[in-house]
Amino acid sequence: MEFFDPCQPAVEFEQIVWDHQIEKDLRDLVRLAIWEDLGPSEDVTAKALVAENAVGSAVMIAKANGVLAGLPAIPEILSQVDSRLRWQPIRRDGQTVAAGDVVGYIRGPARGILSAERVVLNIVGRLSGIATLTRRYVEAVAGTRSRIFDTRKTTPGFRRLEKYAVRCGGGWNHRLGLFGGILIKDNHLAILGGLYPQATHGQLAAKAVTLARDYLCQHAAFGEDASPKGKTRLLIEVEVESLEDLESVLAAGPDIILLDNMTPDELAHAAQLRNRLNPAVQLEASGGITLEIVREVALAGVERISVGALTHSATALDLSLEWVKLSE
Repeated sequence: MEFFDPCQPAVEFEQIVWDHQIEKDLRDLVRLAIWEDLGPSEDVTAKALVAENAVGSAVMIAKANGVLAGLPAIPEILSQVDSRLRWQPIRRDGQTVAAGDVVGYIRGPARGILSAERVVLNIVGRLSGIATLTRRYVEAVAGTRSRIFDTRKTTPGFRRLEKYAVRCGGGWNHRLGLFGGILIKDNHLAILGGLYPQATHGQLAAKAVTLARDYLCQHAAFGEDASPKGKTRLLIEVEVESLEDLESVLAAGPDIILLDNMTPDELAHAAQLRNRLNPAVQLEASGGITLEIVREVALAGVERISVGALTHSATALDLSLEWVKLSE
């Protein structure tokens, strides 16, 4: 068996793919979403107006330009509403669509299609909106060394799905949860400062990196992949808010330094200092980064740009479900 050394450099945060864990999360979310819509009495409008044995088909159409994400969720939604419903995709996740493009068809009992419609559109529209916004950020930094990362600013219960949508848009996933990496921020340093009252902020940050590395070496903490070859040490990242702190932290050798709310000029100076003192450390810019300034931030020389707006401020992609045929 290949020896796993938890003290060796980490590679990357876990990157989300459509897998059994996403499907488990999805089943729970769909169960709640259907209960919200149907409650104890089901779709009373469909029951009042549509014959029980009516069958038909409806087409999903994009009403705006965007990037698709979440289409694999549709069969699970349909199966929970009515196991006789079927989804026929025309497009796949990660593809771009223009207004008017056909995404796919739902076929089966008419009442079931009506009952599933809003849940399907809510979930796929939400995830496609995240993928669409992410793609805009990714395209804005094209040709630079920077990659666009998400954050944990996600909708409760939707985290894996929303981070999957970021991947569909071409972005990268930051840590999935508190278990997925060490990220040392101001509140951690404030607590640590009580033990080292004479230390400067930069010295505290450097000390925190050393403590984190010692902890990982002692406890062999690693990512989710259970195979010996797949194990990697968790990343160590530390936040700094000034260039004055950066030199001390660079000497401690974290994997990533998070540069919070710095101007492009400050980021450029930070990149120059890093290149001179410890080129192995990656720099991540964060804090209020909009589409208007993201390319300027990228050109400052950082490798990573984290954008909370990808998940907390994305507008759902406008999709509709329109009837094609109804028969008895």
